[in-house]
Amino acid sequence: MSAVFRRELKGYFLTPTGYLFLVVFLALSGLLFYLNNLLTRGSDLMPFFDMLSYVWMLLSPVLVVKLLAGERQQATDQLLVTSPLSSAAIVLGKFFATVMVLLMFMVLTLVYPFLVAAYARVWAGEVVTAYLGFILQGIAFVALDLMVTGFMKHSATAVAAALGVNLIVWLTGLLAAAPFVPAAISRAVSFLSLYDRFVPFLSAQLSFANVLYYVLFSAVMLAITIAAIELKRIKTT
Repeated sequence: MSAVFRRELKGYFLTPTGYLFLVVFLALSGLLFYLNNLLTRGSDLMPFFDMLSYVWMLLSPVLVVKLLAGERQQATDQLLVTSPLSSAAIVLGKFFATVMVLLMFMVLTLVYPFLVAAYARVWAGEVVTAYLGFILQGIAFVALDLMVTGFMKHSATAVAAALGVNLIVWLTGLLAAAPFVPAAISRAVSFLSLYDRFVPFLSAQLSFANVLYYVLFSAVMLAITIAAIELKRIKTT
């Protein structure tokens, strides 16, 4: 797994993918910080994190598209399928490399709380909890989009499919809040929503149930991806 991890991590910075994500992510986060805090001279960072959470919906497909769909498009996936590495090692190596890139870029956003702290009171507990929820949500989107793109053969269709799934996740949550939706369906969607699970973190509520949900959701998505690669290996042999 370590070999795959190092290969993928290095690949993010030897190709435009990592730099593209960095530029767009920092541009969007900077714009949101300006609109929510600098323009209004507000010290509350929670609306900033709330809006920033939707960035994963747009940018997560960019991070994961090269991992499996990119391998298929370049016809290098056969090397992985026939390698002595297990399917789990391949998927987890790629997944953790992406998570590492995500965390590296998240560190850069720490400049925003420090800027606010220079002129106003910032509650460290709120910021830490919001970051934890934001990171867990990002990891969940990475796992989801890795699973979706793992079934695609071309990068363009993989990005479109992952973005479409992310949009469905978002729109489903919006529809669940509509007054005409039955209460039982609304509760079920809220329970499963990657966005509703983030809301308690914005209120500095460190809920073990929400942390566990993000972890289990990511684990299920990875398990499906591993099973799909294992099935392909069986068909190849």
